[in-house]
Amino acid sequence: MIIFPAIDIRGGKVVRLTKGDYDDMTVYGDDPVLTALSFRDSGADHLHVVDLDGAREGETVNFGVIKRIVAESGMFVQVGGGIRDMERADRYAECGVGRMILGTAAVEDPDFLRAAIKKYRGKIAVGADARDGKIAVRGWEKLSGTDAFDFCTAMRDLGVGTVIYTDISRDGAMSGTNIGAYRRLVGIDGLDIIASGGITYYSEIAELRNMGNYGAILGKALYTGALDLKTAIETARGG
Repeated sequence: MIIFPAIDIRGGKVVRLTKGDYDDMTVYGDDPVLTALSFRDSGADHLHVVDLDGAREGETVNFGVIKRIVAESGMFVQVGGGIRDMERADRYAECGVGRMILGTAAVEDPDFLRAAIKKYRGKIAVGADARDGKIAVRGWEKLSGTDAFDFCTAMRDLGVGTVIYTDISRDGAMSGTNIGAYRRLVGIDGLDIIASGGITYYSEIAELRNMGNYGAILGKALYTGALDLKTAIETARGG
């Protein structure tokens, strides 16, 4: 299983939100590039980056700093937040991003989703951000009526190969992740699941690995020191 350290960017800074609340934000660094390099130096070769301003406003607000992360880190970088048309997807692809995550667009603009899958295939992932079992959009601030598990199955049927599933109620809460949800999700044949939201313990990483998750995103637990990145990577690899 692959560990993806997370860098959430707002106003050019490294931040973490609690349960997706933009009013409950902690700043952890002034330079996302330095944070990326520190993760690389700890043994990570994959990175999960979210443009929080972009997710909320529908624009690639922090594109410049994300481009620097890709260029200077040399890591496989997957990016989400504000990718809602082909022009923005093209910009990220051209700067070397390994995977582009569609969230709001996957729910609200299925024609764009299909076009992006056709053009970029495995470089397109979908972010399934769930609150109370329903998919949330627009920076997690608007709740749709779409069932989260049905949505993931539908994404598979459209040709999506990777889904990042986040239980918003667990994200940044340091209270553990939704193991039950991932146990159900890994049963969707032909879909790689990346677990996200609230992963706090090494035992959870081991359990996610053993049940067959493709990846796991670590955020606040790394920034607070609850998890050590090197140990987390070893655990994910079965060490």
